[in-house]
Amino acid sequence: MIARDEADRIGTTIRAARALTDDLVVVDSGSGDGTVDLARALGARILHRDWDGYGPQKRFAEEQCRHDWLLNIDADEVVSPELAAEVRALLSGPSGPPLDGYRIGIAETFPGEAVPHRFAYTLYPVRLYRRSRGRYSPSPVHDRVDMAPDARTGTLGGLLHHFSVRSLGDQLAKLGRYSDQQVDDLEERGVTIPTWRVFVEFQAGFWKAYIGRRHALRGVYGFLTAMNYAISRHMRMAKHYEQRRRRQGQKPS
Repeated sequence: MIARDEADRIGTTIRAARALTDDLVVVDSGSGDGTVDLARALGARILHRDWDGYGPQKRFAEEQCRHDWLLNIDADEVVSPELAAEVRALLSGPSGPPLDGYRIGIAETFPGEAVPHRFAYTLYPVRLYRRSRGRYSPSPVHDRVDMAPDARTGTLGGLLHHFSVRSLGDQLAKLGRYSDQQVDDLEERGVTIPTWRVFVEFQAGFWKAYIGRRHALRGVYGFLTAMNYAISRHMRMAKHYEQRRRRQGQKPS
């Protein structure tokens, strides 16, 4: 688990996962709100590392773990009882898990919800995996496990409940920071997004969240979170355009 200033959420996360392992690792990148003391009191092993992006941070965490089988969860994700039972069953078998990695559903859970909405938007990345067969991508923004080409993977039925939204304001600030990282990543990789997307990115982002991610089923709050997502997509495009314009203006004539 990687964390920074997660004292309001990390306790629930650790309690839900603590019984799954004798080596629960938290890599902290400079918390000042009691995250470290709380995690340590709940039995986590704490390591410190300056923030270097999602991929590098999680690769560092992988290297510190004592076991080959790893379960990665974020500080705002809670292992459901069903998922915990599945993981225990897989790891307690005499020959261990039959596959090299397992995709786990990560279901959006909004403020006021104890569990995800029945039709909550859910991603299925690999989160339980054998370290010798998969490692986190080194990308600072693309948060994914790259499995070996011949690795065998499956999907578990239990979910991670993703409490990513503290408030609408916090969500917008978080998405704004992430858009900065995305723009830097595009620049580093030499990727240019066509300028015409400036005119449609907001609308496309809204409908992607409101309909594609089913925020429409969450009432007024769903409409507002879809608007936040649209704003963040617009800002990513605007910052990318501005950076490209500034770079072109600095070229010698």
